[in-house]
Amino acid sequence: MTQSHATSCAMDSILRLLMGPWTSYILWILQSEGPLRFGALKRKVPGISAKVLTERLRLLEEAGVIFRDYKPTIPPQVTYGLADRGKELAEVFKTLNTIGRRWAEEDKMEKAGKAA
Repeated sequence: MTQSHATSCAMDSILRLLMGPWTSYILWILQSEGPLRFGALKRKVPGISAKVLTERLRLLEEAGVIFRDYKPTIPPQVTYGLADRGKELAEVFKTLNTIGRRWAEEDKMEKAGKAA
């Protein structure tokens, strides 16, 4: 086998990108809410620091998953939203959300059954 495992799995780079702290949650918010300014996005992601949010947004922008729209006003107006690559992930997030909700309900029912 001449290719490494990492390069032979097409999903690897996407999954590595999405595994970063807060990344999937940020993308979920942008998918659900549409484009948001930095402050509004930060308020939607409770517990995230401005530094980490900035790092995640830069990484996602470099990967072409989100766009950054800068307007040189006072104060500067910066808006973030899903780029075409980010929009491609919408169905994946929808499916993961459905599975997550189902699993949470199954776990809840299992715990209730054990408690009875």
